Amino acid sequence: MPEPTYALITGASSGIGECFARALAARQRNLVLVARSADRLEALAAELRSHHGILAEPLPSDLAASGAAAALAARLGEKRLSVDLLVNNAGFGARGEFLKLPLDRQSEMVDLNVRALIELTHFLARPMMERRAGAIINVASTASFQAVPYTTLYSATKALVLSFSLGLAEELRPYSVTVVTLCPGGTQTNFFKASGYGRPNMLGSLQLPEEVAAAGLRALERGGGLVVPRLLNKAMVFVQRLVPRGLPVKMAARMFRP
Repeated sequence: MPEPTYALITGASSGIGECFARALAARQRNLVLVARSADRLEALAAELRSHHGILAEPLPSDLAASGAAAALAARLGEKRLSVDLLVNNAGFGARGEFLKLPLDRQSEMVDLNVRALIELTHFLARPMMERRAGAIINVASTASFQAVPYTTLYSATKALVLSFSLGLAEELRPYSVTVVTLCPGGTQTNFFKASGYGRPNMLGSLQLPEEVAAAGLRALERGGGLVVPRLLNKAMVFVQRLVPRGLPVKMAARMFRP
């Protein structure tokens, strides 16, 4: 009998990550749940095991810490947990003037949003490539498509995730490994509070995290690609390509200025 395979989700204790976990559990997918909060992960894992009869392994980890991705990959090997779907969802932002925000907090953002994502992908996509089967969902943002003043570094990290994911998709295509690049707009999670954003003057209502996770999984079922949930977000991304590059930046500055 073949060993079970797992979907690994980072940032799984709340928000979009938790919604991915619930949606995948409902599809009878076994899960590895990763976040900093051990108690919340264990509670979620126990609930999903009970309700869906799946295997769910909570692995608490602060992925912003140096060496955390390698340590997580090692723990997966020790536990013989074979990952065939990686959902790189963990991330945070910081609102304010770049030169006035603490440098250590911004460096932590780069470590989590970029370095951890790249390292986990490097460790876990290689076995997928060798098996010629597997998938990756990288959660970027509509902020990936333009510079956003007063959340300058966050938008830059998500621009890297966008570019990295689109390029990686082409490299892995010959090996039958699917990549989804998911770019949600503002979403009803604790992101704004935890990142110190408050509630910026954004166009339209915030998306539900369930909506975002569902869009990512639909794209996965259709063979991957770039996904921008909601028509308004799609329209905004499209319009940015037609106007002078500096105009969306000036508009974003008005929306995000503290």
